[in-house]
Amino acid sequence: MSKDEIMKERHLSWLSAGGTDGDVVLMSRVRLARNLKKLPFPNRADFSQLLAVRTQVEQILPSLAKGLGTEFAGFNMEELTPLERSVLIEKQLATTALMKNPQHREVLLAEAGQVSLMVNEDDHLRIQCLAPAFDLDAPLKKAFAIDDIIESQLDIAFDEKMGYLTAVPTNLGTGLRASVVLHLPGLVFTKNISSVETIAPQLGLSIHSLYGEGQEAGGCLYEITNQLTMGFSEQALVENLKSAVREVVAHERKARKALALYMKDRLEDEVWRAYGTLRYARLLTEKETLELLSWVRLGVNLRLMEWENPDSFGDILLVSRTHFLQNLAENENMSKNEIDRLRAEQVRKALLGKE
Repeated sequence: MSKDEIMKERHLSWLSAGGTDGDVVLMSRVRLARNLKKLPFPNRADFSQLLAVRTQVEQILPSLAKGLGTEFAGFNMEELTPLERSVLIEKQLATTALMKNPQHREVLLAEAGQVSLMVNEDDHLRIQCLAPAFDLDAPLKKAFAIDDIIESQLDIAFDEKMGYLTAVPTNLGTGLRASVVLHLPGLVFTKNISSVETIAPQLGLSIHSLYGEGQEAGGCLYEITNQLTMGFSEQALVENLKSAVREVVAHERKARKALALYMKDRLEDEVWRAYGTLRYARLLTEKETLELLSWVRLGVNLRLMEWENPDSFGDILLVSRTHFLQNLAENENMSKNEIDRLRAEQVRKALLGKE
């Protein structure tokens, strides 16, 4: 997996269509935060200590590759341009913490990005495993397998009472962050999304828009994550999240059914107008693309239209992102008009299944 391949690849396997509850849930993610003993957290470490962490992690890569049966490709943040780092963030393969302070920071990728190790992010190690649709079990199992190999090779900071010690207090205990990304147009249009946002904290969960803020959630995409990390096992935390997501999925389907029953004509019109604009527009903004794509995806799931290339939804999500387009054009100084034109061109190609 070369740098060019990872930067310019349009298809992200963790956004593939289908899978369990794939009409509502786009992807599932599990992250585990781990830190090495006797070395300060990255935000307090000097460069020599950050390098020591990175060296220790790189030394166990052969064991990880052998144990998992896959090879890792390393991407040194210092060797990437700011634009390339931003593309990794848009692909969910890196975080802003890695981007802001690139010195001795690294991302190690395997399985086309579904597995990644972030080195010297907020914590020394952030294990991330992704899966398409509603499937937290597979990434949790994979993350545990990686963690077992790491803990057999490195001394990990662990306290018998508090659990895994982490730089961010809210990760203390299990160090687990599990999340799912959902498409919730039914709850947004029926104005019931606020009920989900209100009850989530009471269940030990948080919900926020994937793109944008509050009612401006781009494309009606939301991410639900566990807030609690201490006092429960990893499995219990994931089961709690899974239970809540099942409820949200059920409410979303009811809302969609109501929309289709009481405003089918308007819904059908919006869906086909959105498809027409995506198919033929010559200029598209990022926000506009997400909104139109949301209508079309809703229409396909309600069988108001046929969609021959279901994987293109995830592809369009990616090609709508500004930094991805700038990197694709190898020009980070593009004007807004040039970006909007390239976005429209890439959306048309994705709709038709063309590279």
